[in-house]
Amino acid sequence: MPTTSRKKHGENLYLAAYARFARDLPGNGRSWIGAMRQEGIERFESLGFPSTRDEAWRYTNVAPIATTPFALKPEARADALTPDLFEQLAFEPWECTHLVFINGRFSPELSRTRALPRGVEVGSLDEALDSRRELIEPHLGRLAGMEGQAFTALNAAFLRDGAFIHVPKGVVVDEPVHLLFVSSTNGTAVMSHPRNLIVVGEGSQVTVLESYAGLDAGASFTNVVTEIAAGDGAVVDHTLLQRDGEGAYHVGTVQARVGRGSSLSSHVISIGGALIRNDINVVLDGEGADCTLNGLYVTHGTQHVDNHTVIDHARPHGTSRELYKGVLEGRSRGIFDGTVIVRPDAQKTDARQVNRNLLLSDDALVDSKPTLLIRADDVKCSHAATIGQLEEDALFYLRSRGIGSGMARNILIQAFVSEILGRIRIEPVRTGLECLLYTRLHDGHRRDTEVTP
Repeated sequence: MPTTSRKKHGENLYLAAYARFARDLPGNGRSWIGAMRQEGIERFESLGFPSTRDEAWRYTNVAPIATTPFALKPEARADALTPDLFEQLAFEPWECTHLVFINGRFSPELSRTRALPRGVEVGSLDEALDSRRELIEPHLGRLAGMEGQAFTALNAAFLRDGAFIHVPKGVVVDEPVHLLFVSSTNGTAVMSHPRNLIVVGEGSQVTVLESYAGLDAGASFTNVVTEIAAGDGAVVDHTLLQRDGEGAYHVGTVQARVGRGSSLSSHVISIGGALIRNDINVVLDGEGADCTLNGLYVTHGTQHVDNHTVIDHARPHGTSRELYKGVLEGRSRGIFDGTVIVRPDAQKTDARQVNRNLLLSDDALVDSKPTLLIRADDVKCSHAATIGQLEEDALFYLRSRGIGSGMARNILIQAFVSEILGRIRIEPVRTGLECLLYTRLHDGHRRDTEVTP
């Protein structure tokens, strides 16, 4: 009975928040968006928050999200992000288009838009809902379904803003596009529900960095959905970086559909936040489609990072490669739950899935569950998972060459994570992450040695 009561309390908090949100929305005549919001809140009310009794959430307790009275703070205060902090979060100097969102709302004052190829559109989804409905409506909410997905339904209910990127047929965007989402609590538990839509036309190419950061250690809840539609022959490189604050709860869904002969590369890097849940779902919906999923989660303290991935081979001659790595210390916990589906018509599929984890403390915990669901008979598929600690022989070898124990430890960890970082094609981001992780791992080792003689 207490569990049911708590669950109902959590639902009521968000239902009340939705009532205020819907009441305060300006009358804009977007009946199709209003219907989507209404369907979202009704679906959420029917589903309720997932619990650890649900198989997909058995390792992740979302009670803190359900029971915390988070508030919407739509105002986008430009002074919340100082120039020095922007430079740090944007990996400056880096010449590219930066779209900045504060608490889920677009901030034109902080954003920097550079010249883009003709026909390319990059901007606020809220603004594009009116002017570019013919481009948005065929995709928005059609890729990321709400059936059985409480957080996706909640995102649809609170849909207001996010990023919209459209690359027309045959266009190559040479410079990356950076979508920077920051949470500013200012002493109030805040929530945001960004919705991003990336539509890439036939034969086009684009690179997108989607990053999340907290301006303070206060409690925040980010519930984001990103939909990616890659047309036939398109090439999409998508990096998702989470540097949320210590009090942050982050639930994110990426839903991608990849067309014939298209290629999607995904890189998910999780290094911040109290509780992180990533759902990366890719449908290879055309013959010869290809995807690569790379992931890295580096945790300490009591952090909790839950990665769920699904690669759905729906057409023949598809290729997928997946490599997720975790480095865990303190009492942190990591989860990898990856599924590769091969449909009956997806003959000649070539898929490989690997998860490797490095535990740096006795109290760190990781659960790994790679899964293959093969319904075709002419395929080449494999999966593997490892969980271990730093090799004593390797440490001994380095120390025998005059390298101190702390430096030897860091060398081995850097070698472990570099396989993922080296695949990030945006050079300023790759270099910045290498420096950030080196500092963090070094500080983590120093904390450990101060506690344990």
